[in-house]
Amino acid sequence: MLSRRLFGAGAAAAAGTPAILTRTARAQNQPGEPTIDRIKRTKVLRIAALPGEAPYFNKDIASGAWSGMCVEMAQDIAAVFDGQVEYLESTYGNSVLDLQANKIDLAFSLNPTPKRALVIDFTHAFYLHGFGMVGKKGFQASNWRELNKPEVRIAVDIGSVHEISARRFAPNATIIGLKARDDCILAVQSGRADCVILAVNLGLTAVKKNPALGEFQMLHQPRVQLPTCMGVRMEPDKRWRDFLDAWVDYNRGIQQIREWLYAGLAINDVRPQDVPPDVEL
Repeated sequence: MLSRRLFGAGAAAAAGTPAILTRTARAQNQPGEPTIDRIKRTKVLRIAALPGEAPYFNKDIASGAWSGMCVEMAQDIAAVFDGQVEYLESTYGNSVLDLQANKIDLAFSLNPTPKRALVIDFTHAFYLHGFGMVGKKGFQASNWRELNKPEVRIAVDIGSVHEISARRFAPNATIIGLKARDDCILAVQSGRADCVILAVNLGLTAVKKNPALGEFQMLHQPRVQLPTCMGVRMEPDKRWRDFLDAWVDYNRGIQQIREWLYAGLAINDVRPQDVPPDVEL
């Protein structure tokens, strides 16, 4: 059951009241000021917002209101400081640069790769993101071994963790690298590819939005799971990161993050009963 706080946030979005702040003079950075002190002073939490990345982010074109899992998380974090959220439209890659440039205080849903860890800090994981595949109608596979054959055509978006996983665990398959995730889904729909490798949330959403696709299936042997974290700017004062670690541990423990995730999936009509029994969320 979703919390009353979650329903309240949803009602505000439905009423078309976007929780977007205009940058003001008091929200500007002061040289050398630690992130947590700036947030306390300005009552503004600046985050990277990614259009079209449900269940994490979703922007209503008509009202400009943001919704989604990470929006709920950000609003809850800001509430601890009696503050509000300021959104900067970005992408996964650019959000790392935005942190380095001190344009934002927080970037959501990042995998803590070693290269990224050289330039930004990461919080504790707020959940582990499993990987599976969405096949064309009638195509079935429950493990990587069944995909690791030359006759199996796997679509991947170039440079993504989907591509890394496919090349590592199905090196003998015919791997089709495409520019964007949507291109991969179209390749499966058109029959150019047999399946596309996707993280759980993306796979469940793709199936719900594209009835012409087959079902989402988790891949096992091995079961690939990557931590999903929040990214923060590297700074000598670690109080901001330490606060977020405590916030993550607490909200994971009480299952609140799980509720926000299911609410985010519901944006695209993915319901708990749509999640396969071997998927952990």
